[in-house]
Amino acid sequence: MTSKTLLAASLALALFPCLAQAATPADAASARRLPEVVITAARMAQTVDASLADVSVITRAQISASGAPDLIDLLRREAGIDVARTGGPGQQTSVFIRGTNSNQVLVLVDGVRVASANTGAFAWEQLPLDAVQRIEIVRGPRAAQWGSDAIGGVIQIFTRKLDGPHLAARAGSHGDYAGSAGYGQWDARGGASVIVGARHLAGFPATNAQNFAYNPQPDGYSNQNLAAQGAWRLGTQTVSGSVLRSDARVDFNQGSSRVIEQSAGVNLDGALGANLAQHASLGYDREDLNTPAYASLMLSRRQQASYQLAWTFASGQQLLGGVDWMHERGISRDTGSNTDVYAQSRDNLGAYAGWYGQTGRWNWQLAARHDHNSVFGGATTGSAAAGYTLNDWARVEASFGQGFRSPSLSEQFSPGYFGYYAGNPDLRPERSHSSEVDLLLHPLAGVHMKLAAYRTRVSNLISFAGGSTYQAINIGRAKMEGLELTSTWAAGPWTTRFSGSFDDARDAVTGARLLRRPLRKGDLSLDRSFGSRFSAGLELYAASSSVDYGGVRLGGYSLINAHFDCRLDRDLALRVFLENLADRNYSLAYGYTMPGRSGWVTLSWNL
Repeated sequence: MTSKTLLAASLALALFPCLAQAATPADAASARRLPEVVITAARMAQTVDASLADVSVITRAQISASGAPDLIDLLRREAGIDVARTGGPGQQTSVFIRGTNSNQVLVLVDGVRVASANTGAFAWEQLPLDAVQRIEIVRGPRAAQWGSDAIGGVIQIFTRKLDGPHLAARAGSHGDYAGSAGYGQWDARGGASVIVGARHLAGFPATNAQNFAYNPQPDGYSNQNLAAQGAWRLGTQTVSGSVLRSDARVDFNQGSSRVIEQSAGVNLDGALGANLAQHASLGYDREDLNTPAYASLMLSRRQQASYQLAWTFASGQQLLGGVDWMHERGISRDTGSNTDVYAQSRDNLGAYAGWYGQTGRWNWQLAARHDHNSVFGGATTGSAAAGYTLNDWARVEASFGQGFRSPSLSEQFSPGYFGYYAGNPDLRPERSHSSEVDLLLHPLAGVHMKLAAYRTRVSNLISFAGGSTYQAINIGRAKMEGLELTSTWAAGPWTTRFSGSFDDARDAVTGARLLRRPLRKGDLSLDRSFGSRFSAGLELYAASSSVDYGGVRLGGYSLINAHFDCRLDRDLALRVFLENLADRNYSLAYGYTMPGRSGWVTLSWNL
């Protein structure tokens, strides 16, 4: 079955419930789900409808039920998100939202920025899935709320909160063994939770014969991780904190790298009066990337602080205002001579405000922000959105937003290689503007659908094209346009979920497609429960072809995956995840291997 055929079949099956059933408005109202509450879209708690953003949530229950071995297997299923992995688990991974670059996605862990100050990218491959409680994905620009990087969107990861003891063990293909253990206790006054985990993968060759550095030896991976959090209520205020640490070793053809990722944050939240609430936070992020084979050590450090006030009025309107401060430092060190290639730092101060309101069938949002960076100066962004409820089963939303991305420290200060591909301290931030229209439908019992259309333009893209030495300069322009369809349907023991995307991302000057981003993709899952103890699901995934460096074509592909969940008793569960059942040969980056038919078995105990 070709990827085009599977995409068409998935779309037909996704729409089938809408064509096959009819329901009265009363039926639809009774089947309507309680609205999901999210905080990432507006930096405060809102329902998904009130957020006026294209938001999706991956819960802990969904993570556990999937049996997926890592976060990438979950993200690739989401509409508008593409992933590119250079080999198996632990190998370098990029995540693209709506065709934007991987460093144009803001990544938060419990509110703390976690991308490297050196490269501007986040090491997705190092995030331990067992340590994750919840993931919120916001598509579209959020610079007016969060500042730099949020051009394509924001992904926020919330660390796991245990209530009671936890044990889990997993074994899978390619010598993949993992486990986690933890304990948590909570009551109305607060509590604490900690979970530790480890993973060891014998692996398979990350490269194939198309790669000039091909080596048939397997590339292994190991990771030890910890996540902890606590909260204490003091009168009307709550003090909370969290920490996430990952210490990994990643093998590649020429040697191995040691990667340390660590983030920590402390928060103060609570009411200051009947209609006034505050949020204060301190955060710290660290990344160490040590590669002895290249005599390279990259160190990234970030300290951040923020303070926010929210006013709520009886009419249902809210005013939000706050300030963010951030200090970043990056070091590139030659460990052979023990000298710094560069060691640079910078500060950023941002102030933002938002107005959120509703009246009758309308609701709206306005937001604005100004950032001042100690190296490149200032950047001002704004956004506006409005939504209108047409009737009991239809709603339309429209939005416009601006975004920007600060140059990374490497782009600004790296001396390059013998003077070539050097950084440029005079770089300006990349800028964008986006518009979007959404249609939300829930006309039939158990059926919920959303169609989103968007258009994004990015200017001042940073490219190494300056003169004969290819210095970094602001020269590029890009355009992204697309459609996204998501649908869920539940009836008795059956549940289906579909996500499909048409994302056309191109160089605005040459018209060439941007790298490693397929034009079309679709994901369809069908799940059924068999009583209270057993459930099973089948997933069909397909993506069209894409292009890689040098104009090389990466072929389209399709995957068939399955999962099974058996509750041995109330607290003990056995889960099986089977991937690529048809044993398809495919690649997400030219010259790099993806696994064939694979499987994992997980046994978990939660009291």
